[in-house]
Amino acid sequence: MPPNDRREPAVITTKLTKPYPSPLLAWSIVALLLLASLVSFIDRQVVAIVVDPMKADLAISDSEIGWLYGVFSVFYAVAALPLAWVADNRNRTKLIAIGIGFWSLMTTCCGLAQNFWQVLLARMGVGIGEATLTPTTNSLLGDYFPPERLPLAFSIYQLGPILGSGLAFVIGGFVLGLVNNLEPLTLPLVGTLHPWQQTFLYLGAPGLLLAAVFVILREPERRTAPHATRMEFGEVWRFYRENPMTLMCHHFGFLFINLMGYAFVFWTVSYFVRVHHMEAAAASVTFGWLFASFGAVGPLVVAMLAQHLQRRGHDDANITAGMIGGALAIPAILAVQFAPTPTVAFLLYAPALLFINSPFGVANGALPVIAPPTIRAQVAALNMLIGSFGMMLGPPLAGYFNTHLFPGDDGVRYSIMTMVSIFGLLGTVLLWLGRKPYAASLRRARERWSDY
Repeated sequence: MPPNDRREPAVITTKLTKPYPSPLLAWSIVALLLLASLVSFIDRQVVAIVVDPMKADLAISDSEIGWLYGVFSVFYAVAALPLAWVADNRNRTKLIAIGIGFWSLMTTCCGLAQNFWQVLLARMGVGIGEATLTPTTNSLLGDYFPPERLPLAFSIYQLGPILGSGLAFVIGGFVLGLVNNLEPLTLPLVGTLHPWQQTFLYLGAPGLLLAAVFVILREPERRTAPHATRMEFGEVWRFYRENPMTLMCHHFGFLFINLMGYAFVFWTVSYFVRVHHMEAAAASVTFGWLFASFGAVGPLVVAMLAQHLQRRGHDDANITAGMIGGALAIPAILAVQFAPTPTVAFLLYAPALLFINSPFGVANGALPVIAPPTIRAQVAALNMLIGSFGMMLGPPLAGYFNTHLFPGDDGVRYSIMTMVSIFGLLGTVLLWLGRKPYAASLRRARERWSDY
């Protein structure tokens, strides 16, 4: 082919009639992916539980602690791009198995680390391993569910991060309280491990068993047309060029909601320790149960709202429902910061956690229904790359505010109020602007990909 000959992507003209897998099989896969997501968030969030003992042992600041989460998100997002291409072109269940095994191993390495830089390197590895899951899930679920059921499937899958985050605080707080009362653990060549190190060690090990389950899981048949290539150069770029306003408002709107949410959740245990003078283990367990219960309700409520709007003919339902959940989180989080006692604070956390977790099931489910099947994982990876700035910047930016703008024990509450007021409003406005463009993108996708 001449070097200047630009070949157009293959046009799909063959009507596909093959049925989707049985609902029982499809929902079983959702359950397994939910469990994998749950494990990933336990390993991801454990660092937020051991902030103060880690600071004391490693002699580091709030900003450096925040970057242990921030550097995770950088590698999580960057690694997702090549891994998404693998997911769109190779065996997806094996890819997930490798990812789970690797991030679990790296979590245990955090517990063996002896200084800040070793923990930082291990957190990079956790990010790389966890980067396999979301893009691959976007590709897998598109082969198990028809488009109209994908947002609900993703909202249920989204329970994994929420339950995982909640259980991370519950289990992590329990383990931290347990190891605080045990004899020190001494390992050959490593030495004596502090309680926070043992917490990493014990929480990282179970993921290795889950990796074995995905090794034996069968790869499903891909729902692509017989004459379509899996990947044409520039196909992702063409999709973004055809839907610029939709994707810009979606990615950045949910990014800003994500940013305030990660800052709020990451500094929660420190908020109760510093402002309300609670023990870290006790605060972690109570918060974890609230997160796992009320936080898990949010995505289901918003998914049902999206389905209700869809039945009423609103093609912007996914964006509108996510926007409503994110907007309601703003006053709920602000109210927590004015709580006079820890009991009142925990009561106010219930609606705050419900709303802050509510948008992200429909946010993820909104993309596969407008993206061509051949690039679903790569679109998800790009969304992860942009959304990861919420993880990367939320905790360390709030930590910077704690150190430099609002020093003192009460500073953490003012840092969160600042984050919510700025980024929550920005996210809500962008999602509002993205409603009509998204509806247009969905109508075009229905016309173009109705054969799937």
